[in-house]
Amino acid sequence: MYKLTLSRFNDRVYCVLADQDEHVGNLKFINGVWKFKAIGYENNGDVIPGGGPLTDRHNTTFGALDEALLNAKLAPDLRNNRSTLERY
Repeated sequence: MYKLTLSRFNDRVYCVLADQDEHVGNLKFINGVWKFKAIGYENNGDVIPGGGPLTDRHNTTFGALDEALLNAKLAPDLRNNRSTLERY
């Protein structure tokens, strides 16, 4: 099972990390809600905003910072799209 964790970047942005600290997106506090912003990477390390293994969940909203809820909403998609997750 894949587990997502949060790592604080600042008061309004948290990095969403998959196994082995792979960056798959960010949670950003926008207009009173936390929004998931998917992130992917090209083989050369260039960032693909809205890309990566959780692109289908880009803009998913959360009422609070809660890793259990984050995992319930996003981790099943990570399992299904794991082959697209590559280290840069």
